[in-house]
Amino acid sequence: MNRNRIRRFTPLQRLSHIFLIITFLVQSATGLGRMYMETAWGQRLCWFFGGYEASREVHIWVGIIMLCGFVLHVLYLLAKVEWKGFPQSLFGPDSMLPRPADLKEFFQHVAWFFGARKPPEFDRWGYWEKFDYWAVFWGMVIIGVTGLLLAWPIAASRIMPGWGLNVALWVHRIEALLAMGHVFLIHFFIAHLRRHNFPMDRAMFEGSADLDAARHERPAWIRRLRDSGRLEGMLVTDSMIGQRVLFYLFGYAAVAAGLFLLIGALINVPHISW
Repeated sequence: MNRNRIRRFTPLQRLSHIFLIITFLVQSATGLGRMYMETAWGQRLCWFFGGYEASREVHIWVGIIMLCGFVLHVLYLLAKVEWKGFPQSLFGPDSMLPRPADLKEFFQHVAWFFGARKPPEFDRWGYWEKFDYWAVFWGMVIIGVTGLLLAWPIAASRIMPGWGLNVALWVHRIEALLAMGHVFLIHFFIAHLRRHNFPMDRAMFEGSADLDAARHERPAWIRRLRDSGRLEGMLVTDSMIGQRVLFYLFGYAAVAAGLFLLIGALINVPHISW
């Protein structure tokens, strides 16, 4: 069989991504439903989860599940660190930590957009992927902490003044809106809707990327693997057609749900009290 794809994500990483998709969409829908309860659109969202109060309960407990997943992810990161080479091991080409090279590639990429430079030769991770990752990482901390304070306000008021809960509400709300805007606009477009990936980048679902596309977009990664003799061992075959259909159905269901929430929220903004 033709091994025309290169392994990019492990099964655990793919499962974590699916977990994040589902929980993020549930949190977005329940949070927006309560926020837009003055509108028919918000009322329908809450109705889907059992009503206004039921949406709050779903929001709290799915949020706790997300935080548990976040803690497991941190433990996973700690287990993956090469402690013998610490801290230099944190800044290798396979690391998600930002490096000075990422900033250089960003400016070179922008210059290429205007025809002023040749395109940068990306390694395994592009600067936009690192930005996505760390935006989610710190967003989980901010939304998680403020969410816990708001979920149990009486207990929270024993360790902070009452006005602190008002601040926590607005930090929680603003961070959530920024996260939804980024995911439903920028992340969806980069991952699935730009010409290079259309109709879908299956890498996170399938675990592998098209080899020719990787040679074009990430030549430094392919060259590094080839020079180290690891490239051949990372080549895999394409998934079965039934699996690809499942990937498309799930992926576009998530995209449709996200765009429905984004468009509905924008249309109904004038009809809610802030």
